[in-house]
Amino acid sequence: MDFYQGSMINSSTYKGEVTTILFLGFQNHEVISILLFPFFLIIYCMTICGNLLIIALVSYSKVLHSPMYFFLTQLSISDIILSTDISPNMLNIVLHEGTSISLSGCMTQYYFFGFSEASECFLLMVMSYHRYLAICSPLLYASIMSPTLCITLVLVSWLFSCIVALILTLSMCQLQFCGPNTIDHFLCDFDPLVELSCSDVSSIQLEVTILSIPVLVVPFLVIVVSYTCIVLAILKISSSSGRVKIFSTCSSHLTVVSIFYGTLITMYLIPKRGQSQIISKTLALLYTVFTPFLNPFIYSLRNNDIKKALRNVLYNKRV
Repeated sequence: MDFYQGSMINSSTYKGEVTTILFLGFQNHEVISILLFPFFLIIYCMTICGNLLIIALVSYSKVLHSPMYFFLTQLSISDIILSTDISPNMLNIVLHEGTSISLSGCMTQYYFFGFSEASECFLLMVMSYHRYLAICSPLLYASIMSPTLCITLVLVSWLFSCIVALILTLSMCQLQFCGPNTIDHFLCDFDPLVELSCSDVSSIQLEVTILSIPVLVVPFLVIVVSYTCIVLAILKISSSSGRVKIFSTCSSHLTVVSIFYGTLITMYLIPKRGQSQIISKTLALLYTVFTPFLNPFIYSLRNNDIKKALRNVLYNKRV
């Protein structure tokens, strides 16, 4: 009996309190699964190495000792947490065409998943505010964006992310799970877990809706307003070369924001009843696996300061 058949039997006959969650993962596509494992393993290794490289370069090179790169290292830390929370278990699922995890382990994964996603939202908002000050208020930039403010913004982002994730996880732990215990996914996300619960989930759904305002809506609005002001400021520049130069300084961040929020908006705008499992899993892969993978490349490939710092490291020059 293969894993899928065993899972379905467990799902239909399990009547007691759920202590183990079964993932179906990508097992409906056996041929693809064989190719997915080395692909996802390479992606995960490159994600960790790429983000660690950015952290090391910013720490090593004095050229990169500025607020923008300080925020970038925090984003890299968030990406490492997210990737490490999701990818190892996903690789196990792909390798065994499905796997199981304890309910407590599932809640732990859910906590770090929520924590890293929330921190990404706040850090992207902070970075957009930084770009706004640098471009729209250059004379006030140095006095406002002090080291103390930078550290404060980062600490508040991490702390608020921790609190939000903790609130949601504790609320999730209050739910009763009495079967079935099978998730047709590769991670412990909110919707799959709620679907497994036999409790009244209306309160936690309301809680998520309320918390999404400061976590998702407010950062998104701040980013939109910041870049609207930036675009208006750029359009006032008479020189076309000057416009291109200034816009290039924030194009990397804008690309990351577009990818991250684009997938989240698509995830929530498409009604759940209109989403197939393939679409749901693909969208989840975009913001849990590929966004942390792409971020270091987006920020480094078009960034002359990072390229210069990397050359200095390779040639043993400290600048």
